[in-house]
Amino acid sequence: MVNVKKENNAIQIKGSKFMYGWMFLATVGFLIACFFLIIHGLKFESKYSLFYLGGGLIFTPFYLYLTLWSLPGFIPGKVLLTIVQGENGTIGSKKGTVYIKNIRNINLVRNPLNLINDIVIDTLDNKTIKIRTYNLLDDLDYQVVVDQYLYPYITENAKKVWDRKVDLDKLQRVAKYERQEQKID
Repeated sequence: MVNVKKENNAIQIKGSKFMYGWMFLATVGFLIACFFLIIHGLKFESKYSLFYLGGGLIFTPFYLYLTLWSLPGFIPGKVLLTIVQGENGTIGSKKGTVYIKNIRNINLVRNPLNLINDIVIDTLDNKTIKIRTYNLLDDLDYQVVVDQYLYPYITENAKKVWDRKVDLDKLQRVAKYERQEQKID
């Protein structure tokens, strides 16, 4: 589950411990495996040594690239985004701040160059804000965060768009989340 820290009216969203472990294994673990393949390929003790060497040499740059892109997400205590709830609430990150009432559309999009998920927020004044998650925020956790902390405060049109995207039955089954009718402050 997502790591949420509430202070006063601000909610800080951090990655879950499970996703930290998963990302560490997926980046650093595969990089270590590539070095292992190269080392055993250079020994030429097996008839598959050329495959080991070739596979290690081909995949090492790819996993090194992914690891370097993911390193900023491993900073201890990294806050992915901060949500201030309320009628004049905001979503803030290092990329900028957006008023919740100004959201037209919000998506979790995978960047094809670095394979990292970004929260992409389209605003009513035709601006786009991308918040990098470093794959520390799972798809279901993202949906729960948006539905629980942003949904009560977004505009009616944005609510209709979000309702078409989210599967509340799946969230209830898998994440044990149920949408609460909240009073707006």
